[in-house]
Amino acid sequence: MRLRNLMPFVPSGLDYDRSRRFFLDLGFGENWGNEEICELQLGDVRFLLQNFSSEELQQNFMVAVTVDDLDAWHDHLSSLNLAEKYPGVRFSQPEQRPWGVREIHLIDPAGVCWHFN
Repeated sequence: MRLRNLMPFVPSGLDYDRSRRFFLDLGFGENWGNEEICELQLGDVRFLLQNFSSEELQQNFMVAVTVDDLDAWHDHLSSLNLAEKYPGVRFSQPEQRPWGVREIHLIDPAGVCWHFN
């Protein structure tokens, strides 16, 4: 048996609409959605953003995403002025991590940590 897809359910935090706008600003498209959940996609990567808040979960939830060009992705993130539009959102410079992967860490509006490598 072969696995073909993995689609995490990512919590939005207290403000579902804000989180939804954040991912749209990153460049994700919305395939479908309602006030409880939406499917977001950028390239081949899809996930479900759910209108759900649990601070403990959000502070410990992580998603790893592989991009074609990490430096270009960093330039894209930098061009969006995310910290101004979404206070609390932050991301790192591309950095070689102790586990052997060069990554950017992005904290989304809910506090979820996205590892882009």
